[in-house]
Amino acid sequence: MEILNYAFMQRALLAAVLVGITAPAIGIYLVQRRQALMGDGIGHVAMTGVGLGFLLSWSPVWMATVISVLGAVLMELIRWYGRTRGDIALAMLFYGGMAGGVMFINLSPGGSNANLTSYLFGSLSTVSESDVTAICLLAAFVVLVTVGLRRQLFAVSQDEEFARVTGLPVRALNLLTAVTAAVTVTVAMRVVGLLLVSALMVVPVAAAQQLTRSFAATFAISVALGVSVTIGGTVTSYYQDVPPGATIVLLTIGAFILLSVLAAPLARRRARALAAAQSTADPAECKIPATRGVADEVGV
Repeated sequence: MEILNYAFMQRALLAAVLVGITAPAIGIYLVQRRQALMGDGIGHVAMTGVGLGFLLSWSPVWMATVISVLGAVLMELIRWYGRTRGDIALAMLFYGGMAGGVMFINLSPGGSNANLTSYLFGSLSTVSESDVTAICLLAAFVVLVTVGLRRQLFAVSQDEEFARVTGLPVRALNLLTAVTAAVTVTVAMRVVGLLLVSALMVVPVAAAQQLTRSFAATFAISVALGVSVTIGGTVTSYYQDVPPGATIVLLTIGAFILLSVLAAPLARRRARALAAAQSTADPAECKIPATRGVADEVGV
């Protein structure tokens, strides 16, 4: 294929595959915890890390990782102790992170808001070899956590009180989930962009849930869908000269709509089969005749 003849597209496709794996892998736990927009908030905070990277002449990816992890930990602390003021504190954290990114990048030598564009919305041509190295290492961490601790993370995501009773370190696992989400955001920002990464963490999971009921099947289908749309969006972006992040997200939403349409008759068929199974399973003597009233039931 012509597309593989270019080194920058090889790097972009590798990064796209890793993003397609990691984003739904952590997103499934966020959806279960009803924290679907957590990735969006971390993306705002990560902008400060990108700006600091330019200001200090360090790798924006690694600096964004550090700042995102600190922001994610702070978000969890606010969730635990924030009480009624927690939403205000989170709003200040999110918007402060965005403002800090813009300010730092403008203070950097030769910096301008144009430098943020590739990090906000993704860019194929700017994925460097150092970016690929960082993305590979960070993606390995995300996969190890989301697959290696899937039973524990699932238990905490479903019912924190039950998980605590069974002896699981709930707060430590919550922190680990937040940190893993932060790492995933920085993995995806070069391909999808900080402002769009949350969609890739949530929509494939929601699409997979249209077809499946089990956690394992939802996990597998959402990851497969994530890889498919990231590769498809990257290739489309190359040939049609359109933004990769927007293309990937639109493909993901299109897949969700398609699966929702296909799942509707399947859900009706399952409902009819379940109703038929229940009706045949009930013994005849357990059925209450329609002509009997309450007085008959109590022997009057």
